[in-house]
Amino acid sequence: MRKSTILSLSFFCLLFLSSSLLSSNSMDSTYSIISDKQEKGKFKPDEDYPVQRHGFFFDRNQDGAVYPWETYQGLRALGAGVLLSAASTIFINIGSSQRTRPGKFPSLLFPLELRNVALAKHGSDTEVYDEKGRFNEEKFENIFRDYARTHSDALTASELREMRRGHKKPKDYFGWVSSWIEWTLTHHLFKDEHGLLKKDTVKGIYYGTAFEEKEKELKEKRKTSAKKSI
Repeated sequence: MRKSTILSLSFFCLLFLSSSLLSSNSMDSTYSIISDKQEKGKFKPDEDYPVQRHGFFFDRNQDGAVYPWETYQGLRALGAGVLLSAASTIFINIGSSQRTRPGKFPSLLFPLELRNVALAKHGSDTEVYDEKGRFNEEKFENIFRDYARTHSDALTASELREMRRGHKKPKDYFGWVSSWIEWTLTHHLFKDEHGLLKKDTVKGIYYGTAFEEKEKELKEKRKTSAKKSI
């Protein structure tokens, strides 16, 4: 591993730990639902490009850039554990930050710029998002037509694995890893009580609405649990 890479990773880890400690002082910001009424000057996703809405959930202060601590907070709000959230954050932000910042000098804060988040699209994916981040209905339907054999409206863990293999491109190692992380994390966080990933849920993930619903659901569960413990 190059010395510059090691230094970048070290800096990122220190930055990530310090920002996580600061954010832990305000759990409301970590678990805040995205407001429908954004303040003037805040970033607003383009409705024609659902990939922006998908990423916007993780933009906790709605400034148009997703920093590592925001990715971490978003994953925690969805129910991911500390280690899983931290590991996923490192891969997502370090692996994709610069691709969303064309023509700019690399930043050791590793932000993801939502206006250009479609540029972070990797190979060996489902191609449901096109190169501009628009939603392709036909590609989405193909996932369930080709791989949902046990249930027409849901995918099992084994069917997800088969789907990932079916979209692999030769020697696309980064794409393979990215796809594996994305779908493994998705299944872990959004599977139902039978271990199924429902079609409506997957579509909601592409549009970002499933993230908001999941955060709200977990927040309500915590409130209910807190009341019962009193």
